Amino acid sequence: MDPINGYQLPAELVALRDQVGKVIRDEIIPIEARIDPDAAEIPEDDYWRIARKAQSAGMWCMGAPQEYGGGGLSTFEMTVLTEEMAQHRMGLYNPGAGVFGRTPPPVIWAGTPEQKEQYAGGTIKNAWYTFFAITEPAGGSDPAGAIQCRAVRQGDHYRLNGTKIFISHAHEAEWGVVFARTDPKAGRQGVTCFIIKKGQAGFTPRPIRTIRTSAIPNEVALEDCLVPVEQRLGAEGQGLNLCLDLLARLRFPYSACNVGVGVAAQRMAIAYAKQRSTFGELLARRQAIQWMLADSEVELRAARWLTWDGAWKADRHQDFRTEASIAKLYSSEVLGRVVDRAVQIHGGYGVSKELPLERWYREARVRRIGEGPSEVHRMVIARTLLR
Repeated sequence: MDPINGYQLPAELVALRDQVGKVIRDEIIPIEARIDPDAAEIPEDDYWRIARKAQSAGMWCMGAPQEYGGGGLSTFEMTVLTEEMAQHRMGLYNPGAGVFGRTPPPVIWAGTPEQKEQYAGGTIKNAWYTFFAITEPAGGSDPAGAIQCRAVRQGDHYRLNGTKIFISHAHEAEWGVVFARTDPKAGRQGVTCFIIKKGQAGFTPRPIRTIRTSAIPNEVALEDCLVPVEQRLGAEGQGLNLCLDLLARLRFPYSACNVGVGVAAQRMAIAYAKQRSTFGELLARRQAIQWMLADSEVELRAARWLTWDGAWKADRHQDFRTEASIAKLYSSEVLGRVVDRAVQIHGGYGVSKELPLERWYREARVRRIGEGPSEVHRMVIARTLLR
């Protein structure tokens, strides 16, 4: 499939997307209907029952390398699948409810064979939670300048001190990565990445309550946290070089998630407009409602196109960083508008916990901040245009 010349997806990818959709419709949505609408996860027994089916079907950690138990799919393929995985109540922060596997932070693939086997392999095998700690209270959109967490080498250990903020899953993760400054004078070349294990002395996560329900963020305190040299990931001073392109690549599945939830909200709005009557006439016959639905459809199709185009370039080793910012910026803002229209069309039901719209409405607001706020992505896009 070439997104410049046509929309024809490979038959194998279409079949896989259909399988994913069937799991969402037949397994995940019925479970969500019977549990607390604010639940962050589906029950453990249900999770493993479905996860084992996914493993048997070869639908486990599909974006991870095959040699470590994953599916080896490309960024574009995972982007297409993630849109389908997201179309349920928990979908914004837990696409597919995690039953298709929990993949490790992508920087682990820059590690040694032993690190990849122990940490990445263990995560894929056991569906461990992991975390990625780069954001700090001083600012998360400028990691090169904002990182104040310090790592000082002392023989065969580093001593880490500092604070990270809004770190998802840190309180329940088996391990994660922390970025700390090893050379205060070297700018972006003075940041190093470290692996931190659960229960490591000096590592203290504290959950923070926000408007979102899933992927609870944490404040992470590092107080004289001693990290062995063998838990350093990559060379000293190369932490940001390891992660920035990888993080930009992840913005395509992130954007696809925005599109997927928008598609689900649009589908609900269309169905409700076709059966709800006011003053003797269906909502679907009222121009105000028709225009809402039309605007949402145009924006969703544009967001999908922008996301696919960037993911396609990333897989072909073209410069995709501007496309990643465009996809993330546009899809997150479209999601907010589409869900808002769906809530308006549903009236009182739209803000009730009987439907997933209320949850999507709250969680969609965070998507304009997470993975870089809209303002920063506009700055990146403008910088490219004016270079």
